[in-house]
Amino acid sequence: MTVYSMQYLPVQNISFTIFKLNGFHDLEEWHPILSIPYLLMFLLSTISNSILMYVIISQRSLHSPMFLLIGLMAVVDLCLPVFFVPNMLLSFLFNWNGISLVGCLVQMFCIHYVGAFQSTLLLWMAVDRFFAICRPLYYHKYMQMLNFLKFIIVPVIRNVILVATMVSLAGKLQFCMKNEIDHCFCEHMALVQLACGDISINNLIGLLTALLVPATDFVFITVSYIIIFASVIQSGKSHSKAINTCVTHIIIITGSLVFALVAFLSYRIKNNFSSNSRIFISTMYILFPSCFNPIIYGIRTKEIRQQFLKFFTCAKVSPQ
Repeated sequence: MTVYSMQYLPVQNISFTIFKLNGFHDLEEWHPILSIPYLLMFLLSTISNSILMYVIISQRSLHSPMFLLIGLMAVVDLCLPVFFVPNMLLSFLFNWNGISLVGCLVQMFCIHYVGAFQSTLLLWMAVDRFFAICRPLYYHKYMQMLNFLKFIIVPVIRNVILVATMVSLAGKLQFCMKNEIDHCFCEHMALVQLACGDISINNLIGLLTALLVPATDFVFITVSYIIIFASVIQSGKSHSKAINTCVTHIIIITGSLVFALVAFLSYRIKNNFSSNSRIFISTMYILFPSCFNPIIYGIRTKEIRQQFLKFFTCAKVSPQ
């Protein structure tokens, strides 16, 4: 009788703890080819961000708040793809696509938290430009480390609370629908939609995280740049260098925000996105900034470009 009753346990009492990441499942025969662009983007991100970090660390002339923030952005851009691209390539090439629930939650936290930190870094850069252009007499006072921490502590606490809440609530769900995640990494809603209970709270917290981090940061960044541009126009002075830096930030912010919000909202509103399109957008909102942030900063920021050329010129001459 005991054996008989165990064989007919209700399905809803079973909760999966091992999952399979089945991103681009419809294109399974194309996985080896799909791995090539992702591998190239991963290598581009790793090499370019590593070089940018080395140039900023090694050149004392770049040890100012603005360039240190760019260096931190390079650290973030270097780390983000590491959290999912190697695992995705192993899945494409060798079909190693298994992941435990704990591993899935850890990956989810790392990707979402570091992604939120990337958005917050862009906000800090906008604060730096605001003081440099609109309050130059107070720049060194407010951009000193102890004073600058006052501006960053609130966004950091906000990011930790929102992402930790989102991930912990996802970990409490019972997953009895299936154990195949239709994604290349543990994206929040890709996992949550496999739960067999009510996920309205999870959906709400995920949406609040998207709105209160990148969207809110974008609003503050936009306001700060409007004030900066208005100040430049009113002063009548030439601030081509400062404006060039601001334009660089705006390009990066706009691209990152568009990809991020489309990826978040594609799970929550009716749309014609296929599963493959949604996965592609989700991977691009991580990989696209990581690949092109160092290139854009290196090309458009004169000081970094000069030090970069100086570094490679010295490296070329030294063996002789």
